[in-house]
Amino acid sequence: MCGIAGYSFGNASRVNRTLAAQALLAGIAERGADAVGYAHRADGPLEVRKQQTGASALLDAVVVPQSARQVLVHVRDYTKGHPTIAANNHPVRHGSVTGIHNGIIANDDELFRRHDLVRDEPEMTVDSEVIFALVEHRGSSPEVLEELVGTIAAAWIDERQPEALHVARGVGRPLWMARGRHEVLFASTRAALEVVERALRTTFRKTEVDEGRLLTLVDGALVDEHRWAPDRSYREERELPAVRAPHEGRFCLERLAALIAPA
Repeated sequence: MCGIAGYSFGNASRVNRTLAAQALLAGIAERGADAVGYAHRADGPLEVRKQQTGASALLDAVVVPQSARQVLVHVRDYTKGHPTIAANNHPVRHGSVTGIHNGIIANDDELFRRHDLVRDEPEMTVDSEVIFALVEHRGSSPEVLEELVGTIAAAWIDERQPEALHVARGVGRPLWMARGRHEVLFASTRAALEVVERALRTTFRKTEVDEGRLLTLVDGALVDEHRWAPDRSYREERELPAVRAPHEGRFCLERLAALIAPA
């Protein structure tokens, strides 16, 4: 079970972008250690960094410019698409769309065939790619998400609409949101958002995202929300525990505390 997190900040937000990203990463670190990555966008193209390690090996190296308005963060506990192939790790890119996903898409190969889509890189096999391939092909819409069979909590940025960050929750995976005056953050768990609050020494309004929701965030505000009907036919063969790398979580939380101590 992977961990996802991210944020959309408005220009008026004074929140430290790097610290917010580090805190989100520390908050979800326990959910996977097969790979880790993050992406951010300021005024130019989206920048992506990912590596085949746990979060502890990346936390200190996270750097997000203060002008950044969007960030995506991911830790991976892989099920399909071996992490030795970098393209399988998140954030996953397909054409103009870059995204993160927690869950399993059971009909990814079928959807690639049905829509005559080609993987972004020939060696890719990760099931999550089909979400972003469909978005690249047909746009961010409830109808696209309703084609997916499996479990899903996901977020993506489409560089054809660079001001928007899209967040979606289907079934089988958690997703929480926190809102401030000029900030919207999301994470797999409420606890991860509480880590951010402690690091930033502030509080946000926190709510769980309902199943079957597609949200659009722009400049630190929720500007659009659509309902969609997730396919509920999929049943996982075994229930995966949420905490997959407790040592990563402990280390990152301790390291985060050390990073913010001088402040």
